[in-house]
Amino acid sequence: METLKIGDKMPNFISKDQDGTIVKGSDYLGSKLIVFFYPKANTPGCTAEACNLRDNYEQFQAQGYELLGVSADSEKKQASFKDKYFFPFPLLADEDRSVIDAFGVWGPKKFMGKEYDGIHRMTFVIDEKGVVTDVIDKVKTKDHASQLLS
Repeated sequence: METLKIGDKMPNFISKDQDGTIVKGSDYLGSKLIVFFYPKANTPGCTAEACNLRDNYEQFQAQGYELLGVSADSEKKQASFKDKYFFPFPLLADEDRSVIDAFGVWGPKKFMGKEYDGIHRMTFVIDEKGVVTDVIDKVKTKDHASQLLS
């Protein structure tokens, strides 16, 4: 798994959000961006993480950040997740894993003694020039905002 590191350029990705709208990495140049990857919409950890970011969204905006959630879920699942929890930020439906692979967050995982490939829960902070300034690979799902806002 070759994950983006601090100092790397953000990949110029193209994907669709929960509404089928095309979203490009280049859309965010000139803005600070937080891209958080989560394994599966509507699961306990992913819900806790996204809701914690939602609850602190005004603080992120006050610091000039846009947020973008990404998983391999379908547009329909992402739309349901967003609508159910009133997320003010887009959720990419990266079913072909192009964004997931570009950031390098797909790889071997272990859960309950089983090994499998999947999305690693990681967050990337990107500056206005599209450069990665921070990578959080040990995400605290219930208090992720404090990891980013500190």
